[in-house]
Parts: sequence; C-alpha cells; structure tokens
Amino acid sequence: MPPEMGGFVMKIKMCGMMRAEDIAAVNEIKPDYIGFVFAKKSRRCISKEKAAELRAALDSDVKAVGVFVNEDVKAVAEFLKCGIIDIAQLHGSEDNEYILSLKAMTDKPVIKAFRIQTEDNIMPVMESCADMVLLDAGAGDGKTFDWSLTGRVTRPYFLAGGLTPENAGEAVKALHPYGLDVSSGIETDGYKDRIKMAAFKAAAGKEEEK
Repeated sequence: MPPEMGGFVMKIKMCGMMRAEDIAAVNEIKPDYIGFVFAKKSRRCISKEKAAELRAALDSDVKAVGVFVNEDVKAVAEFLKCGIIDIAQLHGSEDNEYILSLKAMTDKPVIKAFRIQTEDNIMPVMESCADMVLLDAGAGDGKTFDWSLTGRVTRPYFLAGGLTPENAGEAVKALHPYGLDVSSGIETDGYKDRIKMAAFKAAAGKEEEK
C-alpha cells in the first residue's frame, strides 16, 4: 500500500488529459493525480509518444496514471518503467494473477477499477490485491451509481462515475472516499475545461474542510 494511504487525506484525480492546454490547467490547479488513457476504444486514447510529451510538461508534484483495458501486462510494465506514468489503472477483466505479474515486473502502484451495480460487486473489490481500488458506475453515461453500496467497502477507494463540480462536495461529505476521479464532469464539448476543473477541486475541498 502506498505511504500516502496511511491516513485520510482527500485526493483528486482528473482523467483523460489529451492536450498541452490540459496540462497547463493541471499545473495551475494541482490535482493529486492526472490520467492518460491508453484504451484504444476510448475517444480520449492517446499514443505513448503524446503521453511522454505531456508528461514532460507536467508539474512534478502531480502523479500520472495510465488507464489500460486488458492490455498485455508487459506493455503496461514498460509504461511504468520508462517513467511516462507513475501508476497503472486497470479497467478490464484483469484479475489478481495479472496484477501480481505486473507488480513482479515493477514496484509501481496499481489501481484496479470495478463497476459497481449490486452488492455482489463488492466482494471482488475487497479481495483485490491491487494497491488501490476504484469504484465506478462503468456505463459511461455520466451518471452516478448507488453510493449506498459503498457502505460494505472497508478499504480506501477512489470514487468515479458521474462526478461533477455540483456533486463533488456531496460525495466527500457523504462517503469520505480516499479520492474522487473525474473526467467528463470537467469537460465542455468533449474537452477539458479549466474553469470546471478549478470548480471541481474547490467543491471537493470545501466539503472536506467542514
């Protein structure tokens, strides 16, 4: 488990960075993590070369996460080893065997994402050997899942799915997740919006401080 998970400190991850303008906004707003998507079916997918270019411009205080879906484990390890990303986030059917193989190749943290629809989805979350877990609506429709289902999760988690500047504070106040993960909720016309990015961080922070 990464050392920063020892105590509750609200984290913010802004995912799906694609442009130099996105990184410029990130360097100003300073979320804890940003995400580069390498899943080929995603409209936010970028190349390894583009990610390296964006990473070079990223503030050193912000950690870069790479999002993969059923990618070859050796390819994911290479992204980690070459320094383009600090953390791998797995959104496919990757199991504990896959995660252990990846961790044997690199000492970098791994986040495993889980789609939460019913109580039956909680046990795999608890049994995952990933350093961190992410609970997601998974439908990609900008809607949240039933947050009451998180009550049975007794390990720190990122909350994702349908988060916006309007409900970020509510999520922090109600659930106290390890972190919030946002992508479409900070976009306008499919691109990251600096004003929404700043508003999201402010909204989450205001509730955290109460």
